[in-house]
Amino acid sequence: MRLPYAIPLYALLVLLLAGCATGPTIRSNEDPGTNFAQYDSFAFVPELESEDLGYQSFLVQYLKEAITREMQARGYAYSEENPKLLVNFYVNTQEKIQSRSTPTAGGGYYGYRRGYYGGWGGGYETTVTQYTQGTLSIDVVDAARKQLVWEGVAEGRIRQSTLDDIEGAVNRVVPLIFQEYPHQAGIQ
Repeated sequence: MRLPYAIPLYALLVLLLAGCATGPTIRSNEDPGTNFAQYDSFAFVPELESEDLGYQSFLVQYLKEAITREMQARGYAYSEENPKLLVNFYVNTQEKIQSRSTPTAGGGYYGYRRGYYGGWGGGYETTVTQYTQGTLSIDVVDAARKQLVWEGVAEGRIRQSTLDDIEGAVNRVVPLIFQEYPHQAGIQ
């Protein structure tokens, strides 16, 4: 189920993926026919400016601040008047189940080779783990054409430990996504 940014309880969870021991998986896509040199300004899509709640959650504020820092570091000016790019973000969470089966010990020194070295004598131990998979997607859209020109995605297992520092989690994962954004304002 893909949820918009405005669902703070679920959106909050996606930030936990920044706390993964191995880090989230980052990927990006861009429109190869886009001339990125034509862009020098950005704003957020209007829907992000007026959440259904009537106010912005801390999560939305943190995401907007982190994205603004990344865009400005690449030379883009924030402009609500006539932005060349619009930025949007989405959060998706999904409950997953992972199971692993391993042979149990028994039946001699080479337990995993029981079938070849004597009696079977064992079985399998199955471990089942339930976890939440989180995805943060950042879209960069050509404002005039209303065309997606770049998308960056972070995906990973959500950890409880980052709930204590949501702002820090955002400040870790957004730069990872923008490492995939190869453009500077006004430069091809």
